[in-house]
Formats: sequence, structure tokens, C-alpha cells
Amino acid sequence: MARPKATKKGPNGDTEKRTSGRVNKGRIAGKKNKSRKGAFALYIHRVLKQVHPEMRVSKEGMSAMNSFAVDLFKRIAAESGRLAQHNLKAHRKQKNSVISSRDVQTATRLILPGELAKHAVSEGTKAVTKYLAAKQNK
Repeated sequence: MARPKATKKGPNGDTEKRTSGRVNKGRIAGKKNKSRKGAFALYIHRVLKQVHPEMRVSKEGMSAMNSFAVDLFKRIAAESGRLAQHNLKAHRKQKNSVISSRDVQTATRLILPGELAKHAVSEGTKAVTKYLAAKQNK
């Protein structure tokens, strides 16, 4: 049998349900966040058209590619976080761990095999360089 939610008396004497204390910033109470189903679909499609303009991809294929991209980024983020924590413990200079570009690069090398890791690291480095150049020109 499920236990009822704990209640407490409010300032005006009525009972209130206890919440986790989190504030829903910018959201309407009782509404769920809209899930991002096609987070990488647009970019996957653009790359496909650059490489093979005549080819198409099915919804199931796009869903599989999207899941693959999400999974890969989650793995890289988790490994980067572990590396940042490890570096924090090793050097003990700061209280907070910050994920650096070097942590992401090392995580990519650990997760992806051989030649694929080399290409991913070079493309990532190129993207960061392009971003920093654009930021400097602002």
C-alpha cells in the first residue's frame, strides 16, 4: 500500500503538500518538458547531403543515428567528468572541477578506436579554433 504524501500546515492554517524544494524556472506547474526527439536529425541530414546528395534516410534510420549521437555524447561527457574529477584530486589546486577541452579530447581518445579518435580530435580542435576566432572578432 502506498504511503500518503507528507503534509504540513501553511502560514494561513491550511495544509500543503511538501515538495522537493526545487523551483520550476520558466515552466508551468504540472507541465512536462517537451522532449527533444530529433536533437541531431537536422545535422545528420546536412552531413548526409554533403557526402551523398542523392541518398535519403528513413525515420527508423534517423532515429538510430540520433540515438547513436546522443549515446556517444553522453559517454564522452561522463568520461570527461571523471577525468576532471581525477585531475582535481591529483592537483588539489581548486575546490571545483571544470571540464577542459583537454579532458574532452582525452575522453574522445579513450572512447573511440584508433583512426576514428584521431579524426574526431582533429575536427574538434578545428571547431574550437574556429569558435575562438569568431569570438575574438566580435
